[in-house]
Amino acid sequence: MKKFIIEGGCPLHGTVKIQGSKNATLPILAATLLTEEPCTLTNVPEISDVYAFVNILKDLGSQITFQKNKITILSNQLRSTNISSELVKQMRASILLLAPLLVRNQKFIMDFPGGCVLGKRSIHAHTHALESLGAKITERASKLESQVTTFKGANFTMSEASVTATENAIMAAVTASGVTEIKWAAMEPHVQDLCHFLAKMGAKIQGIGSPHLYIEGVKKLKGVSYKITSDYLAAGTLALASILTQGEVTLEDLNPNHLSSFWEKLEEVGVNLKLTKSSATFFPLPKFDHLQAINHLKTAVYPGFATDLQAPFAVLLTQAKGESRIFETLFEGRLGYLNELEKMGAKITINNPQQATIFGPTALNATTITSCDIRAGAAMVLAALIAEGKTEINDIRYIDRGYENLDQTLNHLGAKITRQEI
Repeated sequence: MKKFIIEGGCPLHGTVKIQGSKNATLPILAATLLTEEPCTLTNVPEISDVYAFVNILKDLGSQITFQKNKITILSNQLRSTNISSELVKQMRASILLLAPLLVRNQKFIMDFPGGCVLGKRSIHAHTHALESLGAKITERASKLESQVTTFKGANFTMSEASVTATENAIMAAVTASGVTEIKWAAMEPHVQDLCHFLAKMGAKIQGIGSPHLYIEGVKKLKGVSYKITSDYLAAGTLALASILTQGEVTLEDLNPNHLSSFWEKLEEVGVNLKLTKSSATFFPLPKFDHLQAINHLKTAVYPGFATDLQAPFAVLLTQAKGESRIFETLFEGRLGYLNELEKMGAKITINNPQQATIFGPTALNATTITSCDIRAGAAMVLAALIAEGKTEINDIRYIDRGYENLDQTLNHLGAKITRQEI
């Protein structure tokens, strides 16, 4: 186990290149199973979730090299149709293997995926989509038994705008016989990146970035080289770090269009920022108490406010003047981190498991806190950056799952963070 020791009160200054997207890398890695030809992926974040997914693919028989943010993968001879229970239980993203393994093997068994504790996540959206395309999926105790003779194009509506279920549906449809029409598809940037990757492989997809996808199945996909899109969630986290510390930081190699709702909320709070086609710069305010509370911070599917930026943004709201209300609409159990902020002196009323009110501005004080999940862990780091004294953050394995060397990145900008073994 490892922990961070963070000394607060250090303004951040400088320029940082945004890492590749974790949430785009994982489905794209799964999609490489759809071809027997080699694929090369660049701008891959070197984080524990990617390494865990790579280990699953290696266990299946894929030949993989991973170094310096570059992955080469060849899956021409898969030696297993069953995924290691131990590996699957490490991460929920292993559900992304449902469609590509059915395409390759027509039948396999896997355990229910594990991962962050964010409340129960049903797999109904996955089974509904894949069964609409011709698969048969049976839930038995803690396992999923899946089989398909061949995927066939279909016209259906997703049972919910689930990101990973949409990605599974897309991966099944691109080589299905006939035409598939998917309504209420998730539109997140990482879903779009998967579509662009598949299109480069030879898939025929229309409507990318919309909730209505048209996919004409092809018989074969080819191996390609592809650069993973930048991680808009990491960008949002670093933006907040700059704002909170009253620093001046420029984020490069990002797509500002991915964060439209985030920029809108920052403007509502009163943040001073400048956007270009591929960068964002944040400037210190003349007076920090100019930050204003917002009436609603309500999470929603893309292009609404991202649930993964809700916890980091809440730290900013502790420094805004007035009452701000948070509404988490997508996941259960995602407000647990507020208890950790209260330990630091934040004034918060948790109205119910999905809603809370934050009263600001309040000074935060250093103490010992815990990372609850990937994004809550990032929020704890942000809080520690502005707390008076040295904050100890335990269980940082969650942070390492989603952020590539977050401590080193922030230290490069002027933070004082040390990583220690417990």
